[in-house]
Amino acid sequence: QVQLVETGGGSVQPGGSLRLSCSFSSGDSSLTNCLGWFRQPPGKGRQGVARLSSGGDDPFYAAPVKGRFTISRNNTQRAVYLHMDSLKPEDTAMYICAAAPFCYSWAAFTVWGQGTQVTVSS
Repeated sequence: QVQLVETGGGSVQPGGSLRLSCSFSSGDSSLTNCLGWFRQPPGKGRQGVARLSSGGDDPFYAAPVKGRFTISRNNTQRAVYLHMDSLKPEDTAMYICAAAPFCYSWAAFTVWGQGTQVTVSS
């Protein structure tokens, strides 16, 4: 089974930047063909943020973060990253790393990390 561990969350002022990292354990590589980030704001459901296939050349972003967030991955280091710029208070959420065998849908994600908190506040 693949395990995912996120780091890099914290508190930042509006307009600031943060970089989240997620390391994944070795195992069945087919389960990490697609890596992504979700977030869960306080009192709300989980939302897809960004996803990226193993080739790393076809990122997909949710509309609220497009143009501000960048997803990348390093397969050799078994890591996926989320660089967040121009952060807004509405970006406040628990950010959760996830893995999927396919990259065509948010519903394909089946493996989850524990999450890391991001708080955007002045």
